Amino acid sequence: MNLDLALALVFYLLLILFFLKHKKKVQFQAKIIALYRTKFGLKLMDKIAKKFPKTLHYLGFLSIITGFAGMAFIFYWLLKGTFDLLMKSGTPPAVAPVLPGIKVIPGLPVLSFMHWVIAILIIAVIHEFSHGIYARLYNVKVKSSGFALFGPILAAFVEPDEKQVPKKSKRVQLSIFSAGPFSNILTGFLFLAIITSLTLPAYNAAYDSDGIVVNTLMENFPMHATGIEAPFTIVGVDGKTITDFDEFSNATLGLSPGDEIILNTNKGDYSIIAGVNPDNDSKGFMGVSNFELSRIPNPDVVEKYGSFFPPLVEWFHMLFFWLWVVSWGVGLFNLLPLGPIDGGLMLNAGLQGILKDNKKAHKYWSIVSFVCLLLIFINLAPFLWKLLLWIIKPLILVFTLF
Repeated sequence: MNLDLALALVFYLLLILFFLKHKKKVQFQAKIIALYRTKFGLKLMDKIAKKFPKTLHYLGFLSIITGFAGMAFIFYWLLKGTFDLLMKSGTPPAVAPVLPGIKVIPGLPVLSFMHWVIAILIIAVIHEFSHGIYARLYNVKVKSSGFALFGPILAAFVEPDEKQVPKKSKRVQLSIFSAGPFSNILTGFLFLAIITSLTLPAYNAAYDSDGIVVNTLMENFPMHATGIEAPFTIVGVDGKTITDFDEFSNATLGLSPGDEIILNTNKGDYSIIAGVNPDNDSKGFMGVSNFELSRIPNPDVVEKYGSFFPPLVEWFHMLFFWLWVVSWGVGLFNLLPLGPIDGGLMLNAGLQGILKDNKKAHKYWSIVSFVCLLLIFINLAPFLWKLLLWIIKPLILVFTLF
């Protein structure tokens, strides 16, 4: 059985047993959302808010500025990405669901189930805890904290008194709303620092490079015409061993259109005639993209520490990698000017403060939210289509059998 699938089954079984044991404390909403309310962390939120009020006030101003800057950036990114998706063939969606076991984002590795659960839980706790700290900083009561299941997705939540927040000044509201995304962006930098200074050097020491993995073949180019299927690993060019990106780049640097080249791969040797590079017609092009290094354990490390050590180093390196990627992804996504998420709440509060007319502010907020939702749906359409085909394919197979 697939290890990720086994871990997922065990995890959700334990989660179901936990919710059944504490069913009196669990509240269900819309039949797919389960909330488990606690008082966990509330005293710590209050303690931090009282101990560092000046620092938090200054950070609050910075979080508001960062929030609106991030909102403009992510909305532009979504708008441009949607335009490119519709107008330029082969362009990947601007947004995609980060789910375990599915390679939906080109250039990123497949996310394992345990990395997904741990990363989502840590990032959600940081996000919601920050909202709670700023709520207490401005004397807004936090009624509860806890964990939630949105379908299969585990999340955390903090529940400020929704009647008190609108009574606060717009600056205070913006500080509370922007605290979650801002904390995710900040901790994303922290995780990136840990990667660059600790886990990546350890990973590079534990593994040797052993070729270039090609994950994507571009249609109407020479390598696609050979019939080889991606992924495959390039281990040599014209008989010369290739172990890393520098060696591959040096071996193909002088390639011109019409030149013959032999790619040595783990699936055999392929002789191709280079095509024209779409970005520079003087350069040869094979039509391979979306690369990553093939890695093998360093024999010296294995001999010294054991065969378990390189995979252990890799596991922790990938954990911090996903903590970094998901931190920035969650932080920026929550800054989208969309409905009830943080960016939408910030936009609504900001418009109310500028226009001094709640009805007009709500009208503009609704328009922007609708546009944002439409753009997200367009970008998710390819994934939803694949998901639909994956669901109905077994049904069609069963139907044809009968």
